[in-house]
Amino acid sequence: MSLASTERAALCDEFESSGPDRPTLCEGWTSRDLLAHLLVRERQPWAAPGILVPALAPLAEKAMQGYANTSWESMIRDLRDGAPPWSPYRIGKVDEVANGAEFFVHHEDVRRGEPGWKPRPADPERDAELWNLVTRMGKILFRRSPVGVVLKRPEGAMHVVKTGSGMVTLVGDPGELVLHAFGRDATNVEVEGLVTDVEAYEAAPRGL
Repeated sequence: MSLASTERAALCDEFESSGPDRPTLCEGWTSRDLLAHLLVRERQPWAAPGILVPALAPLAEKAMQGYANTSWESMIRDLRDGAPPWSPYRIGKVDEVANGAEFFVHHEDVRRGEPGWKPRPADPERDAELWNLVTRMGKILFRRSPVGVVLKRPEGAMHVVKTGSGMVTLVGDPGELVLHAFGRDATNVEVEGLVTDVEAYEAAPRGL
């Protein structure tokens, strides 16, 4: 099974246990808002561009509001059932490439939305996929860093994301590095380097 399929199932389980009102790492969004976002992205391709393009944001917001009277159980069931036939995410390779990071990051957005969170236990298969993901996407996710960036796993594996006049090394397990790369701060990642390089790096945005 792919990261996308396992995280889809795990995220749906998390929604069932969290209920619709849990705060998330997505500022201003509850778990219900986050689930509505995922359903619009996957089931309403005409509104989905509003998720990424600010000028089109009202399209996505209106589509999300359309779930206001939908039962929580039905929303979870729709996400668990997967993309409908007309969605590009129905294509296996598209689902695998586009949804692995999406579902993992948003799963953790729900898990870590309140104090007291802990990382999930290590999983060699999941960690291998996440390490491949962050090293593959790192050039895009860290593109705004004014200094070079190196990713390092605690056991020693390293990957140079970009070079520059300065350098920081980000140390953490693959899942933590993925979350950090997508702009989350609720992570266990150490930023190592000269003070000036660390300050310059931390002042820059991360993510898509």
